[in-house]
Amino acid sequence: MEELPVADRLVAVRARIADAAARANRDPDDVLLIAVSKGMPAACVDEALAAGVEDIGENRIQEAADKQREVRNAARWHLIGHLQTNKAGRAAAIFDFVHSVDSRRIAEALSAHRPAGRDPIGVLLEVDLTGLPTRSGVAEADVEALVAELVNVPAIHVMGLMTIAPFTADPQDARATFRRLRHIRDHMEHATGWALPELSMGMSNDFEIAIEEGATMVRIGRAIFGERVA
Repeated sequence: MEELPVADRLVAVRARIADAAARANRDPDDVLLIAVSKGMPAACVDEALAAGVEDIGENRIQEAADKQREVRNAARWHLIGHLQTNKAGRAAAIFDFVHSVDSRRIAEALSAHRPAGRDPIGVLLEVDLTGLPTRSGVAEADVEALVAELVNVPAIHVMGLMTIAPFTADPQDARATFRRLRHIRDHMEHATGWALPELSMGMSNDFEIAIEEGATMVRIGRAIFGERVA
């Protein structure tokens, strides 16, 4: 069966976002759609941008750098994959947002290498709520202390929290994870007065549940671009 064009897939995804927001009595414009182009060619990114997408997510720094040289249209670039400290300098130069900060060392490396004249890089703390040894992210018990360390680090702006729910056949299984991240954020805002407006959670298989539970950023790849080619 022939794959649908990216523009048609985006129409369907936006409709699903709007329906999920309506179920939660939310404005769909409060949910930022990040099109995750991991493994897809630059031409697909340009298709998405031409169809109105403004934010592109990538898992790998080199892949993002290569695409940025080829993509014809302007975009905001989000790093959503794990970031090692020794690669933070390059990430600071090419991304507008990093969703996977899980230590002070990484945040300070981003800060130290952010090019002069650029806006502070938007960062989200990745929180691991699964307990799985293969997952990265700061533990729930350590989130508040890490935010306290980072709120005054120059050249970065701590915007909120990110998590990845365990993948299961039933998207409803992700609800508890997303709800827990929202509760962590809400408690921290109430207890400390820090503004943490962004909740980055939800991917192609579970983004509707994430929106119902308060996601402000959803990271969608397969539902927009189809199966990866690399």
